[in-house]
Amino acid sequence: MNRFIPMLLGIVLSFPIQAADVLNAKVMTLDLARDIANHTLEACRKQGYQTAVVVVDRAGDPQVVLRDVYVSRHAIEIATRKAGAVILSGISSGEFRKNRPDMRAELNEIPGVFLLQGGLPIRAGGSLIGAVGVSGAPGGEKDEACAAAAIKAVQERLDFAE
Repeated sequence: MNRFIPMLLGIVLSFPIQAADVLNAKVMTLDLARDIANHTLEACRKQGYQTAVVVVDRAGDPQVVLRDVYVSRHAIEIATRKAGAVILSGISSGEFRKNRPDMRAELNEIPGVFLLQGGLPIRAGGSLIGAVGVSGAPGGEKDEACAAAAIKAVQERLDFAE
């Protein structure tokens, strides 16, 4: 009996270990995306800024787009592309810009990506579920502060997401 144990172990361990063919992914609901966009817009308004806010899903597709009355339509594209930089990198667009000065110009040529401060990741349970991009405040750090305030406002919902 004891001589069969090593043989059985060898057979079991010789089978290739395979990853699952189907994975579960966390997906942001429209309600959460809308709430983040609204909180972002309100945080900017409290500071006196008219902005465009775009919340994208984990694939970088826009879920919610808000533009204040006096904001150029171009701000929507800038906000979308800031969020796109977050989806590409998994980190804030400002941090990505700082980390890659060697290829900033090349990265800005990728459709849907712009390396300017003002885009933040949205994470739930450690998973990147989307990003928020903001444009229109006088400086990317102010855009980012509005987005950070919005994420903080819904952080409890993100922390307890299953």
